[in-house]
This record gives sequence, structure tokens and C-alpha cells, in this order.
Amino acid sequence: MILVWMLIILLVGGITAWAVGQSRPLWARWVALLSLFLDLALGIYLWLRLPSRVLQAEPGTWLVEVKKPWIPQFGISLHLALDGLSLLLMVLTFFLGIMAVVASWSEIRDRVGFFHFNLLWVLAGVLGVFLALDLLLFYVFWELMLVPMLLLIVIWGHENRTYAAIKFFLFTQASSLLMLVAIVTLFFVHHGQTGVYTFDYTQWLGTPLAASTARWLMLGFFVAFAVKLPAVPLHTWLPDAHTEAPTAGSIILAGLLLKTGAYGLLRFAVPLFPEAAQAFAPLAMLLGMIGILYGAVLAFAQSDLKRLVAYTSISHLGFVLLGIFAGNRLALQGAVMQMICHGLSTGGLFMVAGALQERLHTRDMRQMGGLWATMPRLGGVGLILAMASLGLPGLGNFVAEFLTLVGAFRVNPVITIIATGGLVMATIYALQLVQQVFHGARTEHWQPADFSLREMVVMGVMIASLVWLGLFPRPVLDTAEPALSRFQLVMTQPESSGRSSNDTR
Repeated sequence: MILVWMLIILLVGGITAWAVGQSRPLWARWVALLSLFLDLALGIYLWLRLPSRVLQAEPGTWLVEVKKPWIPQFGISLHLALDGLSLLLMVLTFFLGIMAVVASWSEIRDRVGFFHFNLLWVLAGVLGVFLALDLLLFYVFWELMLVPMLLLIVIWGHENRTYAAIKFFLFTQASSLLMLVAIVTLFFVHHGQTGVYTFDYTQWLGTPLAASTARWLMLGFFVAFAVKLPAVPLHTWLPDAHTEAPTAGSIILAGLLLKTGAYGLLRFAVPLFPEAAQAFAPLAMLLGMIGILYGAVLAFAQSDLKRLVAYTSISHLGFVLLGIFAGNRLALQGAVMQMICHGLSTGGLFMVAGALQERLHTRDMRQMGGLWATMPRLGGVGLILAMASLGLPGLGNFVAEFLTLVGAFRVNPVITIIATGGLVMATIYALQLVQQVFHGARTEHWQPADFSLREMVVMGVMIASLVWLGLFPRPVLDTAEPALSRFQLVMTQPESSGRSSNDTR
């Protein structure tokens, strides 16, 4: 039941923060922070108490699982489970949640309790997505992420927040409805073949489908996950949402909501429709390559700091799409590493951008310059994060991109060689960011405050994590290995994988 309690802590913590925040805003911040620290402690406890032989168990083994009937006449259950992949993303969720609370500590001064209610409920939705194995329950959590994030943007966002929030809502809601249609269709197809009403993911694995049916259903899932990832050309909501969201919203968007799209591809879209996914893989890899180059070129063209970081997300997550559909061990390891490292580095860059906007009241890099002299701590953090973004060896992003490219090269050398151009462009926009913001001639007589001790503690842990992932990635790769082995089996031997799933059932 520990998984259920993690969700309850976030949901109850959000309601409590809203209640106490009416009269004591500081209490709301502490309630949110304590809720996330408690969940993070439980997540780390789960990780540490599971010996390596359990983490490296047979593919398809769940480390922790809870299943309770919900609406039994339709086969709907409260089915939550944790494997190595979910465990990594769960810990990332709690850490970035803490980072978001710290980033908003002095930025958010209006309706503080309601802000932290929405923040914790977004995180509860994200956590549920990473844990749910009942597809209808998964969809409930998928939708739970939407409304609180919409409110975070439209209430506490910046100048064009209403436009950005509506665009975010329309893209994500329309794609989610496509996924709901695919889920319901697969529900009836499975019932027609087995006579069993169920939304259980483990029972749906290996369901025989006609090629055309599998292709359309897979596309329904793929579009929903590609919008959240986001993949070109379904990405246009992202720069506006990132730019107009408050700092905490940008951290959660970049670090977690985008990862739910990648997770959905790994957990649902490909394993449920292996043959259709394998046939679609060349096109998906092409879209990943286009996203890598497109995002890097557009990032270079930006003068708005948050918009620049937003476009880097499109580029970096193109590597995730490339790695997932390359489907071999190295590429999948690279994709998972990129999900984690991108969440840390880009979340940190948005925290830097938010701190600069709060202190300077501008995001325009052309109005900055020479800030290193007055903000050495913020400048040092910004430099390290920019180096992580360009894939400097010794930091986790390098390991992620290197593994992805090596694995993808074995599948499609041409696409991979072209995609490496994104690494060159990343160097250009990362160095441009550092030069325009922290060096060069000063355009204004800024005297802003540097990072506080509270902010430096969070950023120090985040940078230490990136260094650890860059130098010692093996614990993370070993933790994710069973889930990736199962995925690799599906991609390389879809027919035999489907039969084995049926046999298991």
C-alpha cells in the first residue's frame, strides 16, 4: 500500500496547503515541501531496501504492486505497480517537485495556498501516470495533470498566459481524446476475443489484432504521447506554455509532464502494438531527428531566455524518441538517461531563468550582460547547466546522448549521422546563452541579489546528481534494465513476445 500512500500524501497535502494558505501563506509552502520530502524519503527507502537481485529480476517483474477492485463489472481496478523505470521517474518527480516549491518561494505571493494545491495535484497526476496499470485509471491520472497545470499557467503566468494556457489545453485535450477512443476500442476488441471485461494492461499484452486495427490504435496512443513529449510537428504549444508559465510550472512541464509522453511510449504504445510500432519505427526515428535539429536551430534564434530553454527541450527529447524506436539496449538506456538528465538540467535552467526574471523583470537576453560580477553563484550554476545542455563529458547528458546515438546508429546510420548535428548546434546556443547573460558588456546598471542559500542547496544537489549520472550511470541503468529488456524483446521479436504474453496470462 505504500504506492497508494504516496498518492494520498500529495492529494491531502495539496488540500491542506490550500486550507492553511488562506491565512498563513508560509505554512502552505512548508506543507507542500514536507509532503514532497516525505514522499521522496519513501521513494528512496523503496530503492534502497530492494536488493540488486530484485532490481535485476526477470523482465516484467513488478517490484511493488497493489490491485483492488474499483468497478468490477467493467473490469476496472485500482492497479498500481512499480518497476525500475517507474521507480526512477518517481524519485525524479519528488525531487523536481521540491525544486518547484523552492523556486516559487518568493516568486508567488498571490493565492499561495491555491498555488501549492495545484502544484501538488499536478504531481499526484504525474505519479499516477507512472504507476497505473489499469488503462482507465491511467487515463484518469493523465487528465488529472491537465487542469491544475492549466490553472498554474492562467492564474500565475506572465503576459500572454491566457493564450498559452488555452493552446496547451486544446493540444493536450484533443490528443487525450484520441487516446481514450483507442483505449475503449481495445477494451471491446479484447472482450470480443476473450469474453472478459478488463482494462488491465497485463491482460491486454499480446492481444491478437488485425494489422490495420493495430496501426490505428497505436497511432491513437502515439499522438497523445507525442504531443506531451513533444514531437515535431505536434510541439507548437510548448514554447508558449513554457514562456508564460511561472517558474515552478516551467520546471514541472519540462522535467515531468514531457516525460509522461516518453513513458507512455515505453510502457503502452509500443508493448501493446509491437508489430505496428516496429513498422512505424523508421518514421518515428525520422521525427526524432527532425525534432533534434529543429529545436536546436530555433533555440539559437531566441532572445527570450525561457523560450530558448523551451526549444532546447524539443531538441533534447528528440533523442528520446530516436532511442525508443531504435529499440536496442544501448538506445533504450540512452533514452531513459536522457529523460532523467533532461529533467534535472532543464529544470535547473528554468529555475535560473525564473530567478533572473524575478530579479531583473525581463527575460530578454539582449538586456542582460555582465551579470557574473554581481551574481557569481547564479552565474556558476548557469554555466554548469549550460554545459550539461550541450552534452559536456562528465555530466549525465553526455552519457544519455552518446548511448542513444550509438544504439540508433546500429539501426539507421543515415538518420543518426544527421541527428548528431544537433550536438554541434547545442554547443552554439549554450555558449550564446552564457555569453549574453553573464559575460560581455553590461547594458544596464543591474544590482540584483545572488542565489540564496536555500536556492543553492537545491541547485547543488541537482548538479551533484548530474555529475554522478555522468561518472557513475551504472546504478540507474541497472535499475531500469528489466523494464528495458522487456521492451527490447517486444521491438525485436513482436510475434513471439505477443505469444509469451498470452501464455503468461
